[in-house]
Amino acid sequence: MKKFVLALAVAGTLSFPAFADANGVVKEYNKETRVITLEDGTSWTIDPSIAIPPEVAAGAKVDIQTDKNDNTKVVNVLINP
Repeated sequence: MKKFVLALAVAGTLSFPAFADANGVVKEYNKETRVITLEDGTSWTIDPSIAIPPEVAAGAKVDIQTDKNDNTKVVNVLINP
């Protein structure tokens, strides 16, 4: 039984996606080039396969999730309340 519980715990841990986070206030968003620039000066180019919420605009608070192994690759863009 202990082995089963341990195996279940390991499997559960491995099933979570590996993300790193960046968040801030949008300074500028260029819809044509899909580039989001935050007020801290960082810019993120969003791949066309990634959905960008329609609320993303200057002044919006966003959470940009990047791949843990490649922090330049955006995997998700969320509006941060």
